[in-house]
Amino acid sequence: MGCAALLWGWLLLGCSWGPAPLGVSAAALLTATYVLDDASGPGRQFDGIGAVSGGGATSRLLVNYQEPYRSQILDYLFKPSFGASLHILKVEIGGDGQSTDGTEPSHMHYENDENYFRGYEWWLMKEAKKRNPKIKLIGLPWTFPAWIGKGENWPYDYPDVTAYYIVSWILGAKQYHDLDIDYIGIWNERAFSSKYIKVLRQSLDRLGLRNIGIIAADGDWNISKEMIVDPYLNDAVEVVGTIAWNLVASYYEELPFGRCGLMTAQEPWSGHYKVEAPIWITAHTTQFTQPGWSYLQVDGHLEGGGSFVALTDGLGNLTVIIETMTHNHSQCIRPPLPHFSVTPQRATFYLKGSFYMVETLQVWHSRLGFESGNSSLFQQLHPVKVWKGSFSLDLNVDEVYTLTTLKTGQKCGCPEPPPPQPFPSNYKDDFNIRNPPFSEAPNFADQTGVFEYFINASDPGDHVFTLRQVVVQRPITWASDADQTISVIGNFQWVNMTVTCDIYIEKQRDGGVFVAGRVDNGGIYVRRTKGVFFWVFADGTYRVTGDLAGEEILMKGLSGVRDNAWHTLTLNIQGTSASGLLNGYPLWENVTISKPSNGWAAIGTRSFEFAQFDNFHIEAS
Repeated sequence: MGCAALLWGWLLLGCSWGPAPLGVSAAALLTATYVLDDASGPGRQFDGIGAVSGGGATSRLLVNYQEPYRSQILDYLFKPSFGASLHILKVEIGGDGQSTDGTEPSHMHYENDENYFRGYEWWLMKEAKKRNPKIKLIGLPWTFPAWIGKGENWPYDYPDVTAYYIVSWILGAKQYHDLDIDYIGIWNERAFSSKYIKVLRQSLDRLGLRNIGIIAADGDWNISKEMIVDPYLNDAVEVVGTIAWNLVASYYEELPFGRCGLMTAQEPWSGHYKVEAPIWITAHTTQFTQPGWSYLQVDGHLEGGGSFVALTDGLGNLTVIIETMTHNHSQCIRPPLPHFSVTPQRATFYLKGSFYMVETLQVWHSRLGFESGNSSLFQQLHPVKVWKGSFSLDLNVDEVYTLTTLKTGQKCGCPEPPPPQPFPSNYKDDFNIRNPPFSEAPNFADQTGVFEYFINASDPGDHVFTLRQVVVQRPITWASDADQTISVIGNFQWVNMTVTCDIYIEKQRDGGVFVAGRVDNGGIYVRRTKGVFFWVFADGTYRVTGDLAGEEILMKGLSGVRDNAWHTLTLNIQGTSASGLLNGYPLWENVTISKPSNGWAAIGTRSFEFAQFDNFHIEAS
């Protein structure tokens, strides 16, 4: 799931200042004093706040939004002094495997294959750079194409091969998109190899890419112990760390970890999106700091519970961020926090050193109303006067404050987006697009395998432009990919539906494809997917199954289907009954369906094999 919850736990901070909290007399407040002083020199350098696109396919639906909504979403994420104003963007280096909510395509499906226009992460990095040229870019793999492991589900047996693959991605980013990658990761939340890290560092240095830092081990802090005893590893690794998952929840909500983003944009067909609280909690830091600032050397713990940090640019500017989140509202951090309590309190801060002459601080405040549902987010309050080098704040629980010498903060907003709408109940795609802006067809969410636009040069007829499944070997996996390929689409609440699609089996003898309805699962749980699956095979047989694995057989027989020929499959599900047509004629009927009761539509293949799809059409209710 990416290095998700570390910043998530941080993101759900909150705050308020002024009179004593309701129901608490000023005299009864716990009081404590804290000193902010830079006389002893700066503390650690601040590297910025960022988020991850990927891990996986979390930005899948974003690219399909029409303007102006797509640009508005991007502004909330990346535009300085507007919304989240992110300093860092980390993207998945697609490896063709399932990485939480879908697969992302590799730039090298096969050893002799290179294409630096697949997927949408290139586009996203360029959009981020347009808005903030200073944003730092990080690449990190979750999965790898099969050829990297040469038959093994492991990326480290041939470290030169893996390093070549990763360096190719870095070089392609520059050559084809003019993107300079700042940092590169190892393998998300999986074992690291010291040998591979050193080989990767050598490969980067040999090509003059010494400015690109290696981040390790993307979830495994034990690498710090090895760095202590291995000076070459210590020299190779620039950063030990992680980052927030995920950037924007642009995937079907019923996939794992629905709406786990800084904001939600899961309806490109309607244009609706939602600016969630994490956007503004992030802004409490990002709008008033920059990478390269330094933390002050303070303890940071509040006597009544909660914490604070203070940062400076070394030029006299000071930013203090205070949070008083209660334990039961800090549950999404990983690993779980030990129990702590937070109570209303008065905090007095003394400014010393170069900050002694500060007279006024700007105040920004958020209050998270978890129980009431009434939150106040990123509101500018009256400035606080610093009297003889000190000021006091009365803090309630579940609040966030920023106090800063900077006057640059803004809570910008776009016009309200359109209201939410369900996925269209009558949906068609003939894939007839000569120069598609993206490699994947809108709204299809690949869960195993990769489905790409394809120009079928051998077909001068009606199927020149198709959608093709292109992963022909099981990738080096991060999650439990299915043994079949599958791409889902539509409304998870659909019950009755008719799915029609032209199909073309390329694999001789044991090739096969399916169309499906009421598909109930995906993401990291794709192997357990149930639904109604209508399969046809190159050997001239068909099957109807209640699961993707093909183990629950509901009907089977002969179809006359053969490979390397186009056929039309139609699956009709109404209530507790299903039927199927082949080339417009009934092939099977009256199959009783008990579960699932609803779900997506889907297409896919029997194995990791080439196959094509065309003229997809669904009517549903």
